[in-house]
Amino acid sequence: MKLYLEIVIQTFLAFFTILFVTRLLGRQQISQLTFYEYVNGITFGSIAATLATDLDGRTMQHFIGLVLFGLLTGIFSFIALKNRSFRKVVEGEPVLVIQNGKILEKNLNRIRYSIDDLNVLLRQNDCLSAEVVDYGILESNGKLSTIKKPEENTVTLKDLNIIAKAETIPTEIIIGGQIIYENLKKRKLNGKDLMNKLIAFGVKRTDEVMYATIDTNGKMYVDKYNDQLKDVVDFSENNKNI
Repeated sequence: MKLYLEIVIQTFLAFFTILFVTRLLGRQQISQLTFYEYVNGITFGSIAATLATDLDGRTMQHFIGLVLFGLLTGIFSFIALKNRSFRKVVEGEPVLVIQNGKILEKNLNRIRYSIDDLNVLLRQNDCLSAEVVDYGILESNGKLSTIKKPEENTVTLKDLNIIAKAETIPTEIIIGGQIIYENLKKRKLNGKDLMNKLIAFGVKRTDEVMYATIDTNGKMYVDKYNDQLKDVVDFSENNKNI
């Protein structure tokens, strides 16, 4: 009994240690993987390799550890899916690294990215310089999302001598049917204002909305649970009609 208790303790220790180290190393270490995929890839591979090569008669112990780790990962994934605050702690949040063409060095240092790392990501977004970027956001999966300055679009408004409203970062106001009241206050809106805006999208209750954002120009994006798409694109290889 003591031996199996030791396995449980060691598995819990391994899980939280790897999760902590992954967060500590920074996002460039996981490239395009999420934290869960990165942790699972390393740990499952390590435990499985030990299980396959152990010659000391501990096969059952390693198997229990592998199963227990899988259960922990599943539980954490479920909690993260249901709880936004927990998801932010485990998976991290997007980080603003460029604003109005200026690199935010403090944010860059905080996530342990060098200028060279940033330049690689910029070139992957068809940006040769941070100067053309209005907002650069480093996502939790290691990718850089860029919003170019209005005059730097493919067909530039600058060439047409037209002054346009600059794009702004949208603020999340509804996630999973739940209103983010702190963000709503940032846009100087209350619940009644929000409902009046949602009516224009055919929404009567907030629990009909999966995701909604609003920017400083008042432009809203609303995605309902019931999308009512007529032609759903299916990329699955298991197409019965083929």
